[in-house]
Amino acid sequence: MDMKSIYLLIPLAPLLGSLIAGLFGWAIGRRAAHIATIAGVATSFALSAYTLNYLLNGGESFNGNLYTWLSVNGVDLNIGFLVDNLTAMMMCVVTFVSLMVHIYTIGYMQDDPGYQRFFSYISLFTFSMLMLVMSNNFVQLFFGWEAVGLVSYLLIGFWFKRPTATFANLKAFLVNRVGDLGFLLGIGLVLAHFGTLDYAEVFAKAPELKDATISLFAGTPWSLMTVTCILLFIGAMGKSAQFPLHVWLPDSMEGPTPISALIHAATMVTAGIFMVSRMSPLFEMSDTALNFVLVIGAITALFMGFLGIIQNDIKRVVAYSTLSQLGYMTVALGVSAYSVALMHLMTHAFFKALLFLAAGSVIMGMHHDQDIRNMGGLRKYMPITWITSLIGSLALIGTPFFSGFYSKDSIILAVEASKLPGAGFAYFAVVAGVFVTAFYSFRMYFLVFHGKEQWMQKKDAHHAHDDHDHHHGLGPNEKPHESPWVVTLPLILLAIPSVIVGYIAISPMLAGDFFKDVLTVNLEAHPAMEAVVHHAHDAMGMATHAFVTLPFWLAFAGVATAWLFYLKAPQLPAACDRFFTAIGVRKLLEEKYYMDHLYINVFTAGARALGTVLWKVGDTLLIDGLLVNGAAKLVGVFSGLIRRLQTGYIYHYAFAMIIGALLLMTWWLGGVLTLQ
Repeated sequence: MDMKSIYLLIPLAPLLGSLIAGLFGWAIGRRAAHIATIAGVATSFALSAYTLNYLLNGGESFNGNLYTWLSVNGVDLNIGFLVDNLTAMMMCVVTFVSLMVHIYTIGYMQDDPGYQRFFSYISLFTFSMLMLVMSNNFVQLFFGWEAVGLVSYLLIGFWFKRPTATFANLKAFLVNRVGDLGFLLGIGLVLAHFGTLDYAEVFAKAPELKDATISLFAGTPWSLMTVTCILLFIGAMGKSAQFPLHVWLPDSMEGPTPISALIHAATMVTAGIFMVSRMSPLFEMSDTALNFVLVIGAITALFMGFLGIIQNDIKRVVAYSTLSQLGYMTVALGVSAYSVALMHLMTHAFFKALLFLAAGSVIMGMHHDQDIRNMGGLRKYMPITWITSLIGSLALIGTPFFSGFYSKDSIILAVEASKLPGAGFAYFAVVAGVFVTAFYSFRMYFLVFHGKEQWMQKKDAHHAHDDHDHHHGLGPNEKPHESPWVVTLPLILLAIPSVIVGYIAISPMLAGDFFKDVLTVNLEAHPAMEAVVHHAHDAMGMATHAFVTLPFWLAFAGVATAWLFYLKAPQLPAACDRFFTAIGVRKLLEEKYYMDHLYINVFTAGARALGTVLWKVGDTLLIDGLLVNGAAKLVGVFSGLIRRLQTGYIYHYAFAMIIGALLLMTWWLGGVLTLQ
């Protein structure tokens, strides 16, 4: 099989599995549905791994069109693939995490009536994400971009009888539309000024248009590159949940846990990071755009972390952690450390998918109770879930030698070396975020796996609900139990890269030439990567040196504080709570900085009010009342006047004819006399 056929099979295999499970799942049954989809994704992963190995051993990158979908005014809209080291890395991450989620789903969704439909959706998502990362042009990128958004909508609202789920999926869809509008405008600018939508052609032409300007407002020239890059990044802000378009991601936890791991940790939310990295030749030409990216990422990294501290739903703690880590990746993009952002994307995919799936395992063990205050002491009952959660948490907080350490510390090094105006604030945000991340991660870990067995006290308050209610809880004679092997095997397989992948990858990805000819960095203007490369050559040395650095001791302090608060002195959280409630901080965090209030009460209510005005004044009064009904009334009035002349008497008509004849003769005689 030639490489072109392999590249074609990689996205089509999950699509085929999705169609089989989705269209024929009712006929073939549950077992055949999950076998078909898992076989498709496993094939895709095997071929992705083969592709990565082929490229690493000197194989040629591929950039070609498969067929032309449409030609408009000399512009070809093609379906084509660009397969280089960046694509191959993304393909391996997407397919591996997706495969783990598929296997896990067998156990997690075993009692769900929508079993086949769920497998169809997650396979369709895998196809969409692969089309996005493999695209060689903006049209296919946008197709994949919208397709993952659509499947995300279907999956968040999978339990569509639950009002909170339908609200959450609509919220995700609408917030993403806001970002996608910017993305589409950015693509439109590319087409208008570059005359093509093919990546290679756009990047080749970019230096010619570096100083080009456009007038958004009369008499005010704007840099074309700055406007284009910021618009493209607004698309990334929606998809990768950056402030202020982050509000959809925590609510998306209403979907089943497997998709929280697949979509909201490892793949879909990283699409924006991937896209900005792919567009590095454009972003490098605009310091303004890079500074915008840097500040947005820094705000997200720090302030979303604060929200994780007060959450009690196990999945929402991990969701806010995802927001914060996406902020870290965005900060790396802003300082032109694209390879660092991509490495953190990869390491984060493994340990965050692990944490989400471990959270799902805990939820299964607790019979669908998601409140961490009702847990405690679970390590005795769920040993595999416990140890894998600990590994995921250690990787997340950047413990030396774990995968998250190498990428997270490299981001901090890059920001410290940056010369951009926003780098000072960003450095503070990412360093302070280390303590915050360690604190909320181990708050959750200690409350769930250590301390008193709170569920013993909750048994008397047990209430039965429907199968998917959040607050099932354990029955009077039940204890938590370890999950079946289809759940624990993915946890173990994700825990392995969470430990080792950073150590293996840092040298080739950051110091080596893994991303050579893929990413463009102007080192003279943006020297941040030079500081990273210096450390990245020696993975062992970087880890041992970390024990004397500020980030390590901040992470250690975060863990120690969580241990003190939630295991040794449980009265301390209550005292702090009273203090922060008194000064109003608690309320601010509970209301998520009032962002939802702003959107619902200002933008949504404002749009509804404007719509009501346009409906009542514009539609009802002007169009219906004045134009449509007004025209009818005018005809009626005119007809009423004419009707008075239609009397039916012959002498009236004879009189009118005589008057008419007199008038005509008068007009004719007047004309004749004038001529003479």
